[in-house]
Amino acid sequence: MYKTRATTTFVLPSILFSVTLLLGACAATPENGGAETTASANAPPAPRSTNEATRERLAVEAEPEIRDSAPERYVVRRGDTLWDISAMFLEDPWYWPEIWLVNPEIENPHLIYPGDVLSIYYVDGRPRITVDGGPRVRPTHRLSPEVRVVERDRDVSPISTLQAFMFRPQVLDEETLENAPYILASQDERVIFGPGDRIYVRNAEDTARYELYHIVRDDGALTDPDTGEALGIATLPIGEAEIIEPGNVARADIREGEREAIRGDRLVPYIEEQDMLFDIGRPPAGTEGTIISLFDAISQIGQLQAAIINRGARDGIENGQVFAAFTAGREVRDPISDRANDVVTLPEEEVGTVMVFQTFEKVSYVLVTEAERTLREGDKVRTP
Repeated sequence: MYKTRATTTFVLPSILFSVTLLLGACAATPENGGAETTASANAPPAPRSTNEATRERLAVEAEPEIRDSAPERYVVRRGDTLWDISAMFLEDPWYWPEIWLVNPEIENPHLIYPGDVLSIYYVDGRPRITVDGGPRVRPTHRLSPEVRVVERDRDVSPISTLQAFMFRPQVLDEETLENAPYILASQDERVIFGPGDRIYVRNAEDTARYELYHIVRDDGALTDPDTGEALGIATLPIGEAEIIEPGNVARADIREGEREAIRGDRLVPYIEEQDMLFDIGRPPAGTEGTIISLFDAISQIGQLQAAIINRGARDGIENGQVFAAFTAGREVRDPISDRANDVVTLPEEEVGTVMVFQTFEKVSYVLVTEAERTLREGDKVRTP
């Protein structure tokens, strides 16, 4: 289970910084008198002690090792230090001078700037790093099966790409919808209305001035196909209206609209924008439901379209739960059977996944996140 949220990454411009000798990247030593090092990767080294010369000779004889986690390409960022970059690519950062390769196509190949791309490639089997370019051909080696655990970045959210397809549906009981205020007419004789239009609303005595309402349209009664239980009335979201003058016949302005409003559309109490930050997980084990209605579709839906299932909060369903979707097996006649009109029911096929994004007491709205084939009313959803 993890929290999801949308994030955006920015690459900030900055001043340049230089690739120095590794000793130059450290604090100044007594031998160089604390003098500032030059900003060049191949600048003349400062005077060295015997121990330093020995360490450098041994380093040259050894083979620098690239980290298994090293990126093939890395974009230099503001605040990066030479030691940080070296440690990212190498098991031992001290070997950086041996793998740095000058790219003659770069105006000054000894300097690295924020935004530069560092690339790994191999020359005669030995790793080299340079600014951009280079054939990325790694040496051949035998691979063995192994398990690698990678912690997922909790700030990276797949929900961010789905939120545009989520909406605020409402499932109402028959009495609530029947008693709700409704659009009677507009100031002129038009039959459809939109944002900015003044409308007249009847049965609005209990409304208050400047009060907001959702405009909805009856989208059909919902019935459980297994038990025959009435599950409520599905509604289509139409827009928002603001009461200007209450009364039995009130005046109101349409503020926002998702589709055209018409006479007879109902006004229901306004609900604040729902929180789209919810947990992604599985429904209770063994949960099975049926698609009982398609949202804003006639006979079938595909990826990033919505439907209603006959399972809700009373069944333990919550926003963010993911179901596997199965097409109902259709019936076909066996052309070879000796029996006349021998009908066979084909097996169900798993065709995708759906995610719950709005839960009510008896039903839930789901969004198709993956689909190999279209889904229809009567198709099943189950705990994956």
